[in-house]
Amino acid sequence: MKPKATLKQIAIDLGVSVSTVSKALSDSPEISVATREKIKEFAKLRNYKPNSMAQNLKRQRTNTIGVIIPNILNPFFAKVFSGIEKYANDKGYNVITYISNESIEKEKQAMHMLSNGTVDGFILSIAEQTQIQNEMSHFKEAIKDGVPIVMFDRISDSVDCDKVIVDDYDSAVHATQHLITTGCKRIALLTCDASLSVSQLRANGYYDTLKENNITVADELVILTDTIEEFDEKLTHLINDISFDGIFALDEHASTLAMKLAVKKGIKIPDELQMVGFADGAWSRRLTPSLATISQHGPQIGAEAAKLLIDRIEKKAEKNKYKTTVIKTELRYRDSVKKPN
Repeated sequence: MKPKATLKQIAIDLGVSVSTVSKALSDSPEISVATREKIKEFAKLRNYKPNSMAQNLKRQRTNTIGVIIPNILNPFFAKVFSGIEKYANDKGYNVITYISNESIEKEKQAMHMLSNGTVDGFILSIAEQTQIQNEMSHFKEAIKDGVPIVMFDRISDSVDCDKVIVDDYDSAVHATQHLITTGCKRIALLTCDASLSVSQLRANGYYDTLKENNITVADELVILTDTIEEFDEKLTHLINDISFDGIFALDEHASTLAMKLAVKKGIKIPDELQMVGFADGAWSRRLTPSLATISQHGPQIGAEAAKLLIDRIEKKAEKNKYKTTVIKTELRYRDSVKKPN
């Protein structure tokens, strides 16, 4: 491997000042095009590599973003991360990822580890445990210390920061209305993530749409739990013992298990039972029958979150004036629902 040259060595070899070399390599208009090209070519031949640490110290930035995701196995979060990483990389930023696994302690640990000059800011979706306990002090402390945060999907209104959300309420209204319009009269509402802010918004959309259509909410058709074990037990009872003709599932586990149990019982989908779920992973297309879903456009959410954070880091955003961006969702019709007329 060739030894790496320094700015000083290049300057001596070319008979110019260190400042001239530095400006040329930074494409400064103070240096003529011919001189810039000459110095760049020589630096390349001499295997010159810029000292990124020194550059970052000079800029007082690391050009690194911390991303905290609750569950990497969830296809939605994986899609959001892909959008974050692509936008950040295109803008010259690196990404450090931390998985909270829905734990408030792991979330706090990540914030503590990365806030000490390791990253310029955070993009995160709040852990389930954090939302249940309504403990937001670690976010507020980071912002108070000058570390910008952008929240996406699962957010807190009590934290002043930039946010990217989807139209959870409106998308729930759209999905529920579609089931009603295509003939459903008894629609079940299912989730094992009842405490999440997004689940509450989606549930409200369901309730309001039933009311708008003069349909009384049937308590026996509503399963809102925070544990998979309790949910599975209640759903098994619902499928086997209660009559209904529609399902609106607010999370991946709920929609997948409901489809599995309904098919196992021999219920004809969509003739006897229609189903709509949230998140648009590959599994929804591969199920038999395929599952109609609300697509949340994860990569777009990630790119917008990265843009907001980088604008904040680079002082392009107005200080203390935060922005909430709403990404529109899309109901993707598949075999589990009847098509609209």
